[in-house]
Amino acid sequence: MTLGLPLGSVIEGSLTGGLEVRLHPDISVEDMRVGKFLVVQGVRSRFFCMLTDVALGTANQRIVANPPNWDDTFLREVLAGSGTYGTINLAPMLMFTPESSEDYSPTNNKSPNPFVPSATGLASFQAQTSTTMELMPVKTIPSHFSQVYEASEEDFRRVFGWEDDPQRKNFSIGKPLDMDVPVCLDLNRFVERSNGVFGKSGTGKSFLTRLLLAGTIRKNAAVNLIFDMHSEYGWEAVSEGKQFSTVKGLKQLFPSQVDVYTLDPESTKRRGVPHAQELYLSYDQIEVEDIKLCSRDLGLSEASIDNANILCAEFGKAWIVQLLNMTNEDIKMFCEEKRGHQGSITALQRKLLRLDNLKYMRATCPQNYVNQMLRSLESGKNIVVEFGSQSDMLSYMLVTNMITRRIHQHYVRKAEKFLQTKNPLDKPTQLMITIEEAHRFLDPAIVQSTIFGTIAREMRKYFVTLLVVDQRPSGIDNEVMSQIGTRVTALLNDEKDIDAIFTGVSGAGSLKSVLAKLDSKQQALVLGHAVPMPVVVRTRPYDSTFYQEIGETIWQEKADDEVFAAAELAKADLGF
Repeated sequence: MTLGLPLGSVIEGSLTGGLEVRLHPDISVEDMRVGKFLVVQGVRSRFFCMLTDVALGTANQRIVANPPNWDDTFLREVLAGSGTYGTINLAPMLMFTPESSEDYSPTNNKSPNPFVPSATGLASFQAQTSTTMELMPVKTIPSHFSQVYEASEEDFRRVFGWEDDPQRKNFSIGKPLDMDVPVCLDLNRFVERSNGVFGKSGTGKSFLTRLLLAGTIRKNAAVNLIFDMHSEYGWEAVSEGKQFSTVKGLKQLFPSQVDVYTLDPESTKRRGVPHAQELYLSYDQIEVEDIKLCSRDLGLSEASIDNANILCAEFGKAWIVQLLNMTNEDIKMFCEEKRGHQGSITALQRKLLRLDNLKYMRATCPQNYVNQMLRSLESGKNIVVEFGSQSDMLSYMLVTNMITRRIHQHYVRKAEKFLQTKNPLDKPTQLMITIEEAHRFLDPAIVQSTIFGTIAREMRKYFVTLLVVDQRPSGIDNEVMSQIGTRVTALLNDEKDIDAIFTGVSGAGSLKSVLAKLDSKQQALVLGHAVPMPVVVRTRPYDSTFYQEIGETIWQEKADDEVFAAAELAKADLGF
C-alpha cells in the first residue's frame, strides 16, 4: 500500500504558527476545505494535521498588476504552478516516530512500512495499533519540502480508533468531511470530565446531545440524569427540516434502561408517553441556595436573601411554609425579635407566593421523589426529567438545583466511603448530569454559589460530571469553561462565543477560523479530552439507521407486537 499522490510541499512554518504548504500544480485549491485532515510525511516522523486556511499566491507582482483574461485558458495553464499557485496552512496536532531507523523512509521496501497496516487484515492492524503505536503531542515540525498527503482510512483509525474496539468504549459521533470512515469518541474519557455541546440556535445542539446520550447509554459508560427543558430527549421529538417528522427518544430506544419523570403529568399524557412517573417537590426541600439561584427570576434583592437566611436559621426546613402563613403583625414581631427587616421579609413573602402556582410544588409530599430517583440511578437506570408546560426558567433553575444538590451530597458521601474502604463494591456509578441553558447556572456572578459550578470545578472527584448544552458559551464563567473536557461545537458566529469555546485550549488561534467556517447543519468541531486531536465531522444522522446501528432492537420488537395485536383485534371485529 502506498501513501498516494502528494498534494504539496512544506515551504515554511513554525511550531507555534503552523505549516505553510505550497500545492502541486495538478492540485486544485478548490479541493482544499478548512477542517480537512491531512498528513505530512517527514524524514523521521509522520505528522497528523488539520487544514486551517487556504490562500492564493503569485511568483511575480506583475501578474497581479496585469492578470490574464479569464477566457485565455492557455495563458492561465502556463502560469498555473509556476507563476500562480495555491497555498494551505496546516496546524500539526499529533506525531508518530517509529522506533526502527529502517522504517523512517516511506519508500523503504526492505521492511514493512509502519505507517500502513499489514496485509493480514484489520484485526491484526487493530492489535498492532493498540500495542505498538503511540501518538505523541507535536514537539517539532517536518523539514523543508516534506510531502503532504490525503489522510487515509488507516490514518483515521490510528488516531480515532474504531467503534468495536474491545479495549475501549468508543462511539462514532460522525465522519470526516470528505471520507466514509467513523470518527470515534472514547466514552470512558468523555464521562471522566464535564463536557459541553455548543452552537447557535438551529444548528442541531439537541440532536448532538441526544446522539451523545444514546452512545453513553448504549456503551454503559455512565448513568445519566437529564433535565429535559423542552421535552426533547425522553420520548418522541420533532426533527428539524422542511417536512414534519419525528425522531425517537431515549425511552423508546432503551425502554428498560431509561425512566421518565414528569413535572406536568397532563402534558406528558397528551404526548403519549407511557409509564412516566410523576414528580413532586415540597417547600421543606427548598433551601436558601435554591432561592438565591432564582433571585433574578423572582425579582429578589440581596436584602431579601439575607432575611431568608434569618428565617431559615429560626424555622429550619419549614421556613417557607412559616413565612407564607405569616400575617403582617407576625412579620413585625419576628423582625423585632430577630433583627430582620420588615420590608424585605414582606417582599420575600410576596415573591415566594409565585411558587403556589407551580403544579409540582406541595406543602408536603407523600414520598421523597429525589430518594426514589437516587435508587434508580444506583441501579443503573438513566433518568429524564420532563418539564412540560412548567418549562419557564424559574421552574427549570429551581428544580434542577434542588435535585442536583441532593444527589451530589449523596455522591459525596458515597465517594468518601469508597476512598475509606477501597472496596470496589462501594464505588459510585459514574453519573453525568445534562443541563440546557447552562449559562444561566454558570454565570460568573453566581457560579461560585451554585452546585453546578462546584461540580464543574471538581471534575470527577466525586464521580459526578456535567454535560452542558448552550448557545451562549460566552455567558459561562471562564474558570468553568477551562475545566470543560470535551467540546462538541456546531456553528457559532459571535466572536465572544468563539473565544469562549477555546478558553484554556492551546493553539486556539488556528482553530477559530475552522469553527467560523462550519456549515449551519450537521457539522461540528470536536476537541478535547475524549479525542486525540481536534477534528471537524459530519455528525452522525439520528434516524432509523442509527436506531439499528446502536444494536437496540427492543423498540422494534415492541412495535411489531403492537402491529400484530392491532391486526388480531381488527380480525376479531370483522368476525374472522
